[in-house]
Formats: sequence, C-alpha cells, structure tokens
Amino acid sequence: MTRKVHTRGFTLLEVIVALAVIALALLALVRTAGLGAAALAHETELTLAQFVAANVMSEARLREGAPALGRRDGVATMGPREFKWELVVQATEEPSIRRLDVRVFDAGDPEHAVTNITGFAGLQ
Repeated sequence: MTRKVHTRGFTLLEVIVALAVIALALLALVRTAGLGAAALAHETELTLAQFVAANVMSEARLREGAPALGRRDGVATMGPREFKWELVVQATEEPSIRRLDVRVFDAGDPEHAVTNITGFAGLQ
C-alpha cells in the first residue's frame, strides 16, 4: 500500500510576489528615512542661520543704539557652518527709530537667503 502524502508549501510564484512586496516596503522605508535626514539637515541650517541673524541684529543694537543708515555685510561661523550676512539699516517715519533688515546666506550659495529677520532700534 502506498500512501500519498500531500504537503502544502509555497509555490515559486508566491515567494517571488512576497519578496517583491517586501522589497517595495523596504524601498519606501529607506526613502522616508532619507527624506527625514534631509529635512533634519535643512532645519539645522535654518536654525543656525536664524541664530546668526539674531546675533547680527543684537550686535548692531548694542554697539550703536540707533545704527547709522546704510548697508553692512560680513561672515559669521555658527556651529560647523559658515554664513554670509547682510544688514540694511533704513530710516522710518519716526526719526528716532531705525529699521534693521538682516539676511543670512549660505557661504556656498550667496544668491539665495536662508533666512531673514526684521527689527527696529531707537535713539537713546
């Protein structure tokens, strides 16, 4: 007497489809991780640039009280990065108040501002 043993397993096609699904899922996870890393790098750059802008504005206010009208620029290092900055001091309708506009650029790309802030300083 011969007995037939029926074993049920996965076919080759089922295994290939399962591997394709797993590969797509892993690809999506790797892409998400890459986008997260890029977003973190951008946020780090933006935060450092905002620190530079705030420092430039604070120094202008502290050194000069009401800074002289005109444009100034310079370079600042914040953390591991180097930034170029530009300060523009303008008059306002109130003669005792000056408008300060600070723009911060990546030192490697001085055409596009990373951030900018605006503040005011008054005569003392």
